[in-house]
Order: sequence, then structure tokens, then C-alpha cells
Amino acid sequence: MIDKEKAKMNMKKQWIKFGVVTALYLLFLLWVKSWLGLIVVPFIFDNYITKKIRWTWWKDAEGPVRFVMSWVDALVFALVAVYFINLFAFQNYVIPSSSLEKSLLTGDYLFVSKLSYGPRIPETPLTMPLTQHTLPIIHTKSYVEWPHWDYRRVKGLGHVKLNDIVVFNYPAGDTILTEDQFANSYYTMCYDFGTELYQAQNPNPVNPATLNRQGQLDYFNMIYNLGREYIVQNPVKYGMIDHRPTDRRENYVKRCVGLPGQTLQIKNRIVYLDGKPNKEPDNVQYFYYVKLKRDLPDDVLKDLGISMEDLGYLNQGGAMPLTKRAVNYLSHRKDLVASIHIVNDAVTGDLYPMNMVTGWTRDNYGPIWIPKKGATLKLTMDNIAIYERPIRVYEHNQLVVKNNRIYINGKPANSYTFKMDYYWMMGDNRHNSEDSRYWGFVPEDHIVGKPIFIWWSSDPDRHGFSGIRWNRLFRWVDNIK
Repeated sequence: MIDKEKAKMNMKKQWIKFGVVTALYLLFLLWVKSWLGLIVVPFIFDNYITKKIRWTWWKDAEGPVRFVMSWVDALVFALVAVYFINLFAFQNYVIPSSSLEKSLLTGDYLFVSKLSYGPRIPETPLTMPLTQHTLPIIHTKSYVEWPHWDYRRVKGLGHVKLNDIVVFNYPAGDTILTEDQFANSYYTMCYDFGTELYQAQNPNPVNPATLNRQGQLDYFNMIYNLGREYIVQNPVKYGMIDHRPTDRRENYVKRCVGLPGQTLQIKNRIVYLDGKPNKEPDNVQYFYYVKLKRDLPDDVLKDLGISMEDLGYLNQGGAMPLTKRAVNYLSHRKDLVASIHIVNDAVTGDLYPMNMVTGWTRDNYGPIWIPKKGATLKLTMDNIAIYERPIRVYEHNQLVVKNNRIYINGKPANSYTFKMDYYWMMGDNRHNSEDSRYWGFVPEDHIVGKPIFIWWSSDPDRHGFSGIRWNRLFRWVDNIK
């Protein structure tokens, strides 16, 4: 009688557990709007009620098998848990470069929330947890490209706001080189190599600025193909040309300085939105020419946040990135600094779009309209180079321009209605940031999440306890304006 009562109570507990777990799981499916997951419910039922499948058969096995399988079971559970947590809740991100300094520093570890903007349903669901695209040691892809699902984002807590710091997939990372050091430089290398080859082969090269828009498109297409062919012919040095799905592209972090539907222009380094200046970040940096009378003391370097990387730029080119506070301090230290003034060079570099002559520079750029979902843009020969990539690459249309006519999916087009929102991202280290000025718009399907706080920070220029930036631990990123 007692055994029957115990069995009855135990079954009642199992039904309660099954009810709670199933309810939570159904709420999850409702949130992600994926009823395909209902196929898992019978297995949950069996695990708690019928127990037909021996999920823990290894517990009855002999010593070695039981020992090994207990570790396998724990490892599989941990990997599955990490997979779903990283996918739908949060992930870790470390700042790899100085493009956001001195707002976010190289060596800052961020807690990135996927819930803030809504997590994406994975486009490549079969991937190894805790990897982005490459397995360590063996250096092979950490994901399988089939199945491949279309972009879909579930409801989050909000949307990207102006001046948010955002983690996103690198837009120009759709085509890569398999040699690691060149992986994310494919497009730049194509145009650079193509230009060098063309100029070497033609003693009187054409100046693309003298061509009309159709001529410029044809010229830069020829340059691009020359560079691409050179890379193809040198696989040992540069690797093979490959591609990456959207959610497997490199993660970048920048500040959103332009929202969908806004017109952005940079005039004398200041970002204007719809004709009004946007607030500069508190720790915005620009390059300054600096002549030193003597080496800067270590306490000054630490107080102003000047890194060894910054001093490296100074030693190489006579200029380094500085905040307004650093400039003000050094300007008054006549014992240390002979002269200091901002870099005003009209540096163009490989600015977006790379297949049109714009005359834009990193300090004077645009105006450029940022595409908005559902908004229709009139297409002309003067703007097609700017919007070709969103239309063709991000929204998967065939686009051809010939004889001064634009064709989308084989039909003449004089307008286009965008299917996604786009954003303009820039680093706070304005003269030392590879950002939207160089690779253009960030589509909404590339948005990964929002950094919430810095959970760890270590200075790469210092070691041991002196390298820990204690004042940055658990600092809220939203407070970094």
C-alpha cells in the first residue's frame, strides 16, 4: 500500500514536471513562431511519463563506460545549453581593435544581449557552439551550410536607437579569402590590385573622374575583375575565394550614427542627420600631428589612455589619435609637447562606394540616404553605385547597368522599394576606424545584439594585476555616450 502511494506521488510529481517543462517549451515556440518544434513534445512526454526510451542507459553500465558516458552526457548538455543561450539570449564579445577607443577599449569583454533587438532565427543552425565560423587548431568551417533558413528575427525588447553601440556581422564579409590574414580584405584587395595592374599595363591610364557614370561603372568593373583574377592566380599566397552566410560573418562593434530613412552627411568631421549635427561621442578621437620634446611619462599615458598602438602611429607617421581631453592636456604641457594640431588631410582611402568617383573623404562624406524598409527610392545613374550592393547582395536581386539603363531582375527599373532597414555605423576613433564610410550600409539581418556591460577588461600594454582595468569592470555600456 505504501509503495503504491509512493508510486502515485512520484507519478504526480512527474506530471507536474512535464506540465511545467512543456508549458515553458510551448511559450518558447510561440515566441520564435516555429511550430516545427512540436515534434520534440512526445520526447519530453516520454522522458517524464512513459519512459520508453532509456535516455540514461549508461548508468547501468560497467565502470569505464559509465565514467566516459557521464562526461559525454554532461558535455552534450553543456554544449546544447550554450548553443541556445548564445543564440537567443546573450553572448560574450571581446573588443579586438581600437576603432571605438576611447569609449570601448581593446581588451574589453562585453556581455552582449540578443534580447535587446530580438534574436535571429539562425540561418545556419548546424554550428559548433562558442565558434563564429572557424574551428580552432584544425582551421576548418565550424558550421554546415545546409540547411539554410531565410532571415527572420523574433520580437525583442526594442530597436536600434541613434548612438547605440551595436554588435553586427561584417557586411563586406560575404566574400572572403581562406588565408586568415587576408580573410576580410577581399573587395579592397580586388580594387587595389586591379588598379596597380591596370596602371602598370597602360602608360596613359584613363582617369575615371573624366568618365560619365556608365563609363565609371564599366571602368571599375574592369578594375575589379583584374584584381580578382590576380588573386585567383595566386592561391598559395592569398588563399581561395570563398563565401560566408550572414550569421557566420565576423562580428564587429560600432556606434550607430544613422537610422533608416535619415540622410547622413559628414562635414568637417561632424555627422549631420537630415541637416542637423549629431552629438559627437564624449570620447571621440581624431588624429593629431604631435611633436614631442621628450617621451611622455607612463603616468600621463595611463591617465590619458594613450596606448602603445597610439604611440606606434606617432612614431610611424608623426600623428596619433587623441581625445579632446588629451589634446587640451597636452596643449598645456609645454615641457612635453612642442606643437599639436589636427590632421586635415583629404584622405579618401577605399571609401564606399568603390565603383564611383564621389570626391568624398573620411571627414567630408555624403550626403547619403539610408534605406528604410518599405521606402521607395528613385534610381538614377548618379546613385545606383551607392544602392547596388543593398539591392543585389543583401536583398538578392539581379542588377545590371548598361547603356545608361538600370535593370533589376531583367526588367528596366527607375525605382526600388527596400525590403529591410539599414543602419550607418561608425567608430568613435574616427580617423582610425574601418566602418560604414568604407563598406557602406549595415542591413537589419546583420544586427547581432546590444552590449550591456563590460564584465572584464585587461590592458594589452600591461601585465598582471596592473593590466586589469578595475574601474571598467561591470560598467554599463549605455552610460558610454
